[in-house]
Amino acid sequence: MQPRTQQLIAQPITSDVFRPYGQVIFATEDGEAYGPDNAQLQLDKGIPRFYIMRLEKLGRRFSRITRHLQCTQCLGSLAGKPWLMAVAPPGPSPTPALDQITAFQIPGNCFIKLEVGTWHAGPHFDTDYIDFYNLELSDTNQVDHDTCNLINQYNVEFIITPPM
Repeated sequence: MQPRTQQLIAQPITSDVFRPYGQVIFATEDGEAYGPDNAQLQLDKGIPRFYIMRLEKLGRRFSRITRHLQCTQCLGSLAGKPWLMAVAPPGPSPTPALDQITAFQIPGNCFIKLEVGTWHAGPHFDTDYIDFYNLELSDTNQVDHDTCNLINQYNVEFIITPPM
């Protein structure tokens, strides 16, 4: 059976609307004391890995969504390029609820920190490639990569539409 395609209209990201999934971190003045507007990281279960990953054009369609149960993850684009990300809140279920999957448009002047267990699909974009910085654990992609195949589970795939 052909999977049905469900559209997600990305909303502009703000700290308040993104709070169930993590944090949005914007620039602050140098010398400002550590506080709640800084990324609240959980990287104590291994060796942190901070690297630049180049992603080739992924488009805006996805049928898999992933979570990491051992650490937070930070993502941001280089060169100020905007991008899209689909997310669902963390929880004990082995699959995300379809009605809780939402999408955000993320500008190039901030980064996001995903809470432990936040389901995520992306980054998505339409350009040929974007370089992203990524902060996670050194073995996250080998031992902490819980993925739900949305076609197998729900017979659905999503396409993210940028906000109007």
